[in-house]
Amino acid sequence: MLKIRNLEAGYDKLKVLKSISLHVNPGEIVTIIGANGAGKSTLLNTVAAVIKATAGEIKLKGMNVEKVMPDHMVKNGCALCPEGRQLYPAMTVRENLILGGYTLYGRKNKKEADKNLGQVYEMFPVLKERKNQYAGTLSGGEQQMVAIGRALMSGPELLLMDEPSMGLAPLIVKDIFRVVENLRDQGKTILIVEQNAKAVLEIADRGYVMETGSLIMEGNSGELLDNNDVKRAYLGRDYKEFTD
Repeated sequence: MLKIRNLEAGYDKLKVLKSISLHVNPGEIVTIIGANGAGKSTLLNTVAAVIKATAGEIKLKGMNVEKVMPDHMVKNGCALCPEGRQLYPAMTVRENLILGGYTLYGRKNKKEADKNLGQVYEMFPVLKERKNQYAGTLSGGEQQMVAIGRALMSGPELLLMDEPSMGLAPLIVKDIFRVVENLRDQGKTILIVEQNAKAVLEIADRGYVMETGSLIMEGNSGELLDNNDVKRAYLGRDYKEFTD
């Protein structure tokens, strides 16, 4: 689904990503864990074409896409659920969701967009109840549901998720990650960036560890959960309590 080779990107003269290579197979949840500032969000934004790659290769479904525009990525089945949700607070829930399907409306594919909207409401019934409520008045968990739903409105095959648990209560985090698992069961492929390594490694198939713009480790989730270096750096002293 996604193959990245020797990818580099950054901001002006600041190089953030340093020769990143990874892959995501269809139907997988693959996570990238690491400390704040490691370059995780920059990686997702580069894949989504929000940030332009300065070197390397990005292939989506076998097509080179490192030089395309963001709307091209959406049209070709890749959508980003960004860090911090980035909703329009003075617009309603429904209006925020409809924005996520703009490529479909632009191609006059209203039936598909309406179908996707119905699926989002089925996944998050509270959003249907509050569809006319301003997004800025929702709780943090509800706003994250809107952000996920907005990303799903274009019907993506590959969903990029940037810190979906940020700022949420533990019980809400469990609900969000249960949604991520359900999306995989429905056939979605997911690349998810998270600082909450404990929670995400419990649901992911594979993972990569990022430090200062480089991938320093990879493996299946069980291997990373059992790795002493990962435990010390990212899982914390209460890891045993988390898994009990």
